[in-house]
Amino acid sequence: MKTELRKAILMELNHMTLKERTEKSLVLAQQLYKQAEWKKAKTIAITISMGHEPDTHSIIKHAWQMGKKVAVPKCTPKTRDMEFRYITSFKQLETIYMKLQEPIPAETVLATPDEIEFMLIPGVAFTREGARIGYGGGYYDRYLSKYKGRTVALAFAEQIISSIPMDMHDQYVQKVITETDIFIGKL
Repeated sequence: MKTELRKAILMELNHMTLKERTEKSLVLAQQLYKQAEWKKAKTIAITISMGHEPDTHSIIKHAWQMGKKVAVPKCTPKTRDMEFRYITSFKQLETIYMKLQEPIPAETVLATPDEIEFMLIPGVAFTREGARIGYGGGYYDRYLSKYKGRTVALAFAEQIISSIPMDMHDQYVQKVITETDIFIGKL
């Protein structure tokens, strides 16, 4: 069921034009900047967006301008573990498997879960209650099981669906922001 949902949403996202994605990403970023969690956080964790996702590059630049520390994920596919590393420049990233951009370990410092106050969670689909379908690796579900800070997802309205079958290990996000709505998930 999740596989079919993931495939259908990704197909819809891939049909969005660059202009649409850019305009919607700008609105999402403006919505994010109004949130109390964003304003309060001195340290944020965020992914480097891929083509079909809401753009995070401008959000990262804005965070740096505000003096926030920015940590991005580094995945270990063999163990399916994930850690976050601080970046101060996009030059500290390398392109790895599946065209993902990740921090270069030799040029970055580890961010512990306790240091991260606010985390933007990626996903393919979300419900209004904060249930999510990720990309199938389970990286975020494992990390979130030990993370105690605030979690928010940025999603295009097309990514909001009525229900998602949740497994025992699946983690909810606390807030989902779209270009038209803000949903408070399960806390």
